[in-house]
Amino acid sequence: MNEKRPEFSLFYDLLETPLGTVYIVFRSSFLTGVEFQRPRGLVRKRTPVSSQLRNELSEYFEGARREFECRTAFLEGTDFEKRVWETLKDVPYGETKTYKWLAGRIGKPGAFRAVGNALGKNPIPIIYPCHRIIESDGSLGGYSPGPDIKRRLLEIEYYTKLSET
Repeated sequence: MNEKRPEFSLFYDLLETPLGTVYIVFRSSFLTGVEFQRPRGLVRKRTPVSSQLRNELSEYFEGARREFECRTAFLEGTDFEKRVWETLKDVPYGETKTYKWLAGRIGKPGAFRAVGNALGKNPIPIIYPCHRIIESDGSLGGYSPGPDIKRRLLEIEYYTKLSET
């Protein structure tokens, strides 16, 4: 029998944000995805863990939160990709770094294109802030959910940080 045990099933919850609807995907009590389109084949469910993250994300969008406390799990990705995603936590709120900086940070200074490809596969954007990585010339670079969403996330952080000075 190929029945999945319920505690290991994926489910999602959603949150209305200034960017539109954000879908948060969980496996058990671990966040496994942040998506901007409704995940197919998953059941919507609100749990204490999803409610906590909904609150944290709401605080983030209001400029009142800089770090997230939820437990995360990468269900896919190579070791290289996971290393890139984990290193995103080294980029402070309201700041940007370059693809080249990130490649150097993981000890692969020539791998900035591979870093860009890994960022394009980041399953947990916002929480793992790939929007903070930009081109060396200061242009935004790519972002899977779209450049407008990347720009808005950077603006939220920039203006929040600016208002504190």
